Amino acid sequence: MQVNGYIKKAPLIFLIVCAVLFSSYVIVEYGFFAFTEPPSPMAEQSEIQRGSILDRNGKALAVPAAFYHFGASPQSIKDKAEFAHIISPIINESESSIIELLEKSENSSFVYIKKKIDSNSYDELKKACKRNGYSAVVKFDKLQGRVYPENELASQLIGFVGADGQGLAGIEYSMQDTLFPAESKNGTAIQGKNIYLTIDANLQTNLEKIAHEAMDETQAESIMLIAAEAKTGEVLSYISLPSANLNDFSSASKTELKNKPASDSYEPGSVFKIFSVASFLDTDSITTRDIFLCDGIFSKKVGRETIKITCLDHHGWETAREALKYSCNDALAQMSEKIDSEPFLAKLHQLGFGEKPGTEISGETPGVLRHPNDRLWSARSKPTIAIGQEITVSALQMVQAATAIANGGIPVQLSFVSKITDFEGKEEYIHSPVLKNRVFQKATTDYILECMETVATSGTGHRADLKDVSLGVKTGTAQMADPATGAYSKTDFVSNCMAIFPIENPEIILYIVIEKAKGETYAGRIVAPVIAKAADVIIDHLGMARGKASSLAHPGSVSIAGTEPIVLKDTVPDFRGVSKRQLLPLLNYRNITIKINGDGWVKSQEPSPGTPLTENMEIELYLE
Repeated sequence: MQVNGYIKKAPLIFLIVCAVLFSSYVIVEYGFFAFTEPPSPMAEQSEIQRGSILDRNGKALAVPAAFYHFGASPQSIKDKAEFAHIISPIINESESSIIELLEKSENSSFVYIKKKIDSNSYDELKKACKRNGYSAVVKFDKLQGRVYPENELASQLIGFVGADGQGLAGIEYSMQDTLFPAESKNGTAIQGKNIYLTIDANLQTNLEKIAHEAMDETQAESIMLIAAEAKTGEVLSYISLPSANLNDFSSASKTELKNKPASDSYEPGSVFKIFSVASFLDTDSITTRDIFLCDGIFSKKVGRETIKITCLDHHGWETAREALKYSCNDALAQMSEKIDSEPFLAKLHQLGFGEKPGTEISGETPGVLRHPNDRLWSARSKPTIAIGQEITVSALQMVQAATAIANGGIPVQLSFVSKITDFEGKEEYIHSPVLKNRVFQKATTDYILECMETVATSGTGHRADLKDVSLGVKTGTAQMADPATGAYSKTDFVSNCMAIFPIENPEIILYIVIEKAKGETYAGRIVAPVIAKAADVIIDHLGMARGKASSLAHPGSVSIAGTEPIVLKDTVPDFRGVSKRQLLPLLNYRNITIKINGDGWVKSQEPSPGTPLTENMEIELYLE
């Protein structure tokens, strides 16, 4: 065979060598991949899911849910009426409104038709659009959403999430990083953790019913209720009315969204006296045997300033126990004279007044607790603070301070978080009580608890007495400041009551505040009965023992004596303490004119009791 003369030998050899080298490379590479384990495919970044919020027993209060924004291309939809007819019943919008939107955006490449539709509507829409050939002209934008199964329950505590998935209020906001971590490790998303609150949803539901009833009966502007375990600091119920439906929070008012127990501060009035008396006793400024004379007014001249603090009655000689029983301003002011301002204020600071409570929720107010160096401090500041005025507190602060009374003098940090688990349910945090530094000796708190029991059995808080469970209370009614004038309002009051039970071994602290009630405002009359109802529910819910009530043998029938009618004879009766209902029959007298001012019970009268009755006499009664 002859080689063609046109083919050079050198280039032919070069081509052969290249072919051999290329073949060798292919064989080597093939062998490498054939005997080497292939690399793992890159893992897809999993979607971060927000953790759930649950009650202490695992009942869901806030759970993650997928929502979708649904839109379409108007210029790509030829038969807009047909399209509207298909999607209208699924998205619950009228056909005319859908057609109008599409025609208005005729030249647009895209327009949102319905935002935030749920998963069920999404599935149905997707199938309907595919079935009718509209898949190419519609679009679904997925976003993480939130569903609140219990609607308004504990709404201010739980809070809510905005459209961007960020918490905007409550636990949803303050524990955002726990519920929805922003970081990732090695390209793997860190899933949100589940937060178990300390509240009991079933107990919360029952107490909210009581709070709603009280709000309706008193026509109050707002109600706050906090129930906490005395020894652990765990909050079992947290109520602020009015409240918002968390599934429709955008329609709620600012008042409904406001977390009042944490953010609002007010003058508590006489409830504060339990902390004042405890401070006086614990510093040995007074003893349990000291007596003080109440003549109806505390008056003292300091320099050019004359201090005057009035009392509701002339209580006579009193110990600290009687002073709390009758809520005597005069005696408390006298007690405050026995202690210097600094040690008194130091005790109050130790109780947490003037500082934020430091719970897991945001927006806490520190309230106002003035210091002698404050420009607004005066000679009347100390005795006024002692009776719960010239100091502002939050409901959370009051319960926090009460843990010291209920726990033998040692405050316990309040908490709203029972435990935290990871995405798979593994526990990462379990709450344990955080004890603070001792504020009072146990003997001091034992005495205060005894005094509070006296208030419940025979004092201003007797309407809270349960009979079969030992309960200690302290009531308080304080005028609210008028925002317009800065002076005290004559119509707006804070009515509040603190309860601790059972007295022998305190387990529960219950605190209720009713603001701006209409008509009757005295806490002993409108808040103490609510305390009794709420405590009754708590005791049964927790299975606490009942056994204080005495047992009586009787034939099975009970006769109840009616209220004696008031009869006008020779002299003017003593009307003080008589209810408005009892007075109404007197309006039928033709020769005597009865003028009734206010509501509630008679506080004073003109003319005075014992004045001889004369024809056509006018009797004027003032009720509170």
